[in-house]
Amino acid sequence: MKRKILLILLLSGCTVGPDYVRPQLELPAAYKENSPEAGWKVAEPRDAAPRGRWWAMFGDARLDELMAQVDVSNQTIAAAEAQLRQASALVAQSRAGWWPTITGALQVTRSSPSQTTGPVAGVSSSTRTIYSAPLNLSWEADLWGKVRRAVESGESSEQASASDLINARLSAQADLALAYFQLRALDAQKQLLEATVAAYAKNAEMTRNRYAAGVVARSDVAQADTQLLATRAQALDVGVQRALFEHAIAVLLGKPASGFSIPFAPLAITPPSVPATGLPAELLERRPDVAAAERRVAAANAQIGVAKSAFFPAATLNAAVGLQSATTQSWFTQASRFWSVGPALAMILFDGGRRAAVSDQAIAIYDQTVASYRGTVLVAFKEVEDYLATLRILEQEAAVQAEAVRAAELSLEIGLNQYRSGLINFLQVAVLQAAALNNQRTALELHARRVAASVLLVKALGGDWQ
Repeated sequence: MKRKILLILLLSGCTVGPDYVRPQLELPAAYKENSPEAGWKVAEPRDAAPRGRWWAMFGDARLDELMAQVDVSNQTIAAAEAQLRQASALVAQSRAGWWPTITGALQVTRSSPSQTTGPVAGVSSSTRTIYSAPLNLSWEADLWGKVRRAVESGESSEQASASDLINARLSAQADLALAYFQLRALDAQKQLLEATVAAYAKNAEMTRNRYAAGVVARSDVAQADTQLLATRAQALDVGVQRALFEHAIAVLLGKPASGFSIPFAPLAITPPSVPATGLPAELLERRPDVAAAERRVAAANAQIGVAKSAFFPAATLNAAVGLQSATTQSWFTQASRFWSVGPALAMILFDGGRRAAVSDQAIAIYDQTVASYRGTVLVAFKEVEDYLATLRILEQEAAVQAEAVRAAELSLEIGLNQYRSGLINFLQVAVLQAAALNNQRTALELHARRVAASVLLVKALGGDWQ
């Protein structure tokens, strides 16, 4: 008996199924949108690398205050944290397979044998009562690594859930920053429109005075009033969009929208510069969604081993010890003691192809996760290139637009002087005013887009590039 148990323990070192090897990826030599000197190396998950307070590079104290509330109150982060705890509990369940299961009971069994079997020796009545207090032990040796592969799969899934939590946190932070900067950009738009309304009001008053003096036609007054009222309506319309972003920020902070507000403050930050020397490859490795996808590949690979172990015999050891008696008086005496122990080796001989189907399913799931992992990496490279290109082009566009604003403002100044001198009518002035306002609003929108692209680049890189 001892030799058999020893043999089972020795065999428990076998593990079936493929050992995990990270899927190979074809990586570019450098970012197309950055300097070619920035080389790449084989990517490894580094989603736990410090990301720091990346939003601090924008230098907005109010944003810092809001970011401090995201971890505490955001419900998406709370759900991801609960998912991580669930994954940890599943790992503990898998590890329990290494240990025997021990059960205890107090049993009272009353039975009557069939009359065809005859009387029971030593018992005068055909009906008898048995009092038992057994302690049962059951243990299945991990001969083929089923438990080890299950633990391996669970640990990889737990790591994936940890990356999901990091990704949820990073996404919530990025969404908050985007909504906040959009709100501030709308504040800047409103400030511009209100200043323009004030200027148009002066122009309208000047036009009415000139009309009263008989210098201009009534059509000029109507045109000036039309432009004033239309611009005032635009200023009011900005409030609708601002309210929507304010409500979105409240949800990100886990607060009711009805009790949340952000004071007016125009966007007044400079988009951070991307280093001209290039971005090191390690930053892309920190992307938590890439790390989560890779860990799910490892988990799926381990599940192949779990499925393969079903083709091999299962070795179990069952043992029992306890007290058993036909009377309560002798139940807890030394004479009522009993024990039993016995190993067993069992194997499924026929199951209609069920195990083969489960194994094929595990392999297909693995192939699916590999494809998803590679797709996630490709998307990651795409997003980095997208936002690097966006920042580069928007910076050039903003410089040109700044010249356009200066030219439009100069043209408007000249036009107003000509109008005061009676050289042109107000319709021509209105065209110049509309052009100046449109160019100013376009400049503000470009500035907001550059700030948003900076936030999205941080998210694409999995953290700050500093």
